Amino acid sequence: MIKDNFFGRNSYLDILKKRMLDLKYGYRQNIAIIGDELVGKTSIIFKLLDSFYDPHIVTVYLEVRPEPCASFVRRFIAVLLYNFLGNSGIPLKEDLDFLINKSSSFIPKTTEKIRLILSYLEKRKKVNLFSELLSLSESVNQESGKFCVIIFDEFHNLEIAGFKNLYGEWSKLLILQKNTMYILTSSLKFHAKAILAKNLSLLFGNFEIVTVEPFDIKTSECYLEQRLSGLNLNSGLNNFIVHFTGGYPFYLELVTSALLSSKVTNLSLADILEEQLFAPSGILHQKFSNYLKRFLDNANSQDYISILYLISSGHNKLKEIAHLLHKTKRELSFRINHLLECDTITKNGEFLVINDRVLGFWLKFVYQEKLNSLTFDAKNQKALFRDKIEGMIEEFLASARRPIAERMIELLRLFDDDMIQIEKKRLRLLHFREIKPLEFKHRDLRDGLIGRSQDGLWIIALKYDLLNEDDIVEFSRECKKYRNKTQRKIIVALRDIDANARLKAMEEKILTWDLSSLNQLFDIFSKPRVIV
Repeated sequence: MIKDNFFGRNSYLDILKKRMLDLKYGYRQNIAIIGDELVGKTSIIFKLLDSFYDPHIVTVYLEVRPEPCASFVRRFIAVLLYNFLGNSGIPLKEDLDFLINKSSSFIPKTTEKIRLILSYLEKRKKVNLFSELLSLSESVNQESGKFCVIIFDEFHNLEIAGFKNLYGEWSKLLILQKNTMYILTSSLKFHAKAILAKNLSLLFGNFEIVTVEPFDIKTSECYLEQRLSGLNLNSGLNNFIVHFTGGYPFYLELVTSALLSSKVTNLSLADILEEQLFAPSGILHQKFSNYLKRFLDNANSQDYISILYLISSGHNKLKEIAHLLHKTKRELSFRINHLLECDTITKNGEFLVINDRVLGFWLKFVYQEKLNSLTFDAKNQKALFRDKIEGMIEEFLASARRPIAERMIELLRLFDDDMIQIEKKRLRLLHFREIKPLEFKHRDLRDGLIGRSQDGLWIIALKYDLLNEDDIVEFSRECKKYRNKTQRKIIVALRDIDANARLKAMEEKILTWDLSSLNQLFDIFSKPRVIV
């Protein structure tokens, strides 16, 4: 699975295959796959194309590029016909005229429509061009009985092609086309959701949105275990890689490839990160430098860079940023909204978070340090960066050695009545006047914390193995010993949560946080993640 760059994504693949097979039986469900850049959306699609075969289904995959509509139209037709002829036994070549001539024996009405569409291109007629193009799939079905699955990778780029009334035409087709399924992908999460909610929102035939997330901790650890099986890296450094990369497949692959190469060059993890992030020739240095260019050409470029730097440094609330930049909150709101629309940051309650944690690290320790340097002494800057990266690794390793309850007490002390959202539930992070450890007498549920504020009481239990229904019952009984009516009851499950336990917890009004939810809080307060 690692050899073909596909790992740990079978659940997404299963959804797509099921929806595609359902199409044959009269159930059509269009899908939109959204997720951050480099999170692995295209890898899922390529694996689907490589592993899925059904003689009754024609897949039409197009990477949607910023290109003129004429180029897009020709590519679409060529891919449709090439894949239609794929199992015909005819030797194929990537030539549009050849494909049209060969297909005319099987689907004459469809090829007649294609010639008409191509004549529109010559006359530069764009009205209804997009709907005429997409209607070819239904024509293929009428003539051959085959169903079409049309995949547009980075579909938002269709807006650049110059089709007139793009979404108006498309939304009408989506209602009428019963034998065509669409799979769309987009790295512009904010923009894609807006299109799906406004332009392609239908009474029937809405898109099912599938959000591709980075690998969770368990999957990241399995990836490293398989990828670095021949390298005796200690578990602490393995866990640091999981923490540093945030589970993004691209970063995991980059770091692990460099570590495997280091068997010859004897480079350490700190050496590799220095090479990738600090050196101007480093892949990550170049990637992030190019990413920032989209803001540097803007009249307010310094505001954008300053906002991003402050967020990466832990100053991640609007009022705090406004104070540090000596600007009004209203003035900065426009800049922050633009960063949200670009998917550079996300807002969680009153906190702002940089979506790409590695970009945040680079901004904090490389980009801003170089801007602030008075001497432009590259050797000195490199030494400073090296100290910081080694300090970050040591901070993570030192935190990992401490008990989780102790780290959580430290975390709770940072709460200051701010709002946040965890697992779709809004939550006020109370400013506690007292926080102390709590010991339960239940055999499987022992460690916990209690936090008292002026207005409420938080009771938290830590479960180190599978959280089950009995744990919920016991925890609920323990909470009843406290008279405070405004209780917030939370169990942090550091492994897995049984399905019945989730239902019982909802009944008892107990929040169940997994490791991902807990690490949301550690991220927001710029503390090392918990890797179990």
